[in-house]
Amino acid sequence: MTSGNSCVFVITGPSGVGKGSLIARLRERIPSLEMSVSATTRKPRSGESDGVDYHFLDPAEFDRRVAAGEFLEYADYSGNRYGTLRSEVEARIEAGHPVVLEIEVQGARQIRETMPSAVQVFIAPPEFDALRSRLEGRGTDRSEAIEARLAVAEQELLARDEFPHRVVNDDLDRAADALEAIVRGKLSQSQG
Repeated sequence: MTSGNSCVFVITGPSGVGKGSLIARLRERIPSLEMSVSATTRKPRSGESDGVDYHFLDPAEFDRRVAAGEFLEYADYSGNRYGTLRSEVEARIEAGHPVVLEIEVQGARQIRETMPSAVQVFIAPPEFDALRSRLEGRGTDRSEAIEARLAVAEQELLARDEFPHRVVNDDLDRAADALEAIVRGKLSQSQG
């Protein structure tokens, strides 16, 4: 499914670990990387746009697309559903672009099955308490939602050894350097 330098990079880890911030830095450094826009059943947060931040789908439409086989992966997370539309990834691959997927651990496991050539990177916090601080600092979730995300995060952290590449986000610049090194290394291999 991949050719030339059209690698697929799966960036995963618990909620609040800084996946989005690291990917933003990575894309500044490697502008050829394209993001796959995930689908979700959750409501848009302030400032989010449909088709840009997520494809916001109602639960019935999400289920219809699951039944039609339109997702590479999908998962329930904190009371909402998230997934990667096959069309989002395949269009970019066919155009020869490397693709970045920002997904949770459940989805990363499914991608491992559907796209074994995808490069999987687990982003870990320096310590568990850092996740609570980041989630509370966002100001986007109620305390019940934060507690639910933290409960899931505890389980997700146990999975870190399943992933061939791991980056600890203890310092954003240092973590971005480590992530960039992994991505550039894989892109170089795919061109050779």
